[in-house]
Amino acid sequence: MPIVVDIDVMLARRKMSVGELADRVGITPANLAVLKNGRAKAVRFTTLAALCEVLECQPGDLLRWEAGEATEAVPSGTASTGPGS
Repeated sequence: MPIVVDIDVMLARRKMSVGELADRVGITPANLAVLKNGRAKAVRFTTLAALCEVLECQPGDLLRWEAGEATEAVPSGTASTGPGS
């Protein structure tokens, strides 16, 4: 997946364990591990906001896009911006 999750980097900078972060964010260590290891298919904005609050960072400090892997392209003219678009 071209989205890379850098939670490990912020954990190291903050000298915080995965268990402590999970407790402070309010998610299970198992769910945090899924996100941290890049296996998550989605992340709620509320979870992302909680991660940013606890780690005192911006979303871009936790998520980045890396080119190179195949992505599903949306055919030209069919992109959707959400419900009712």
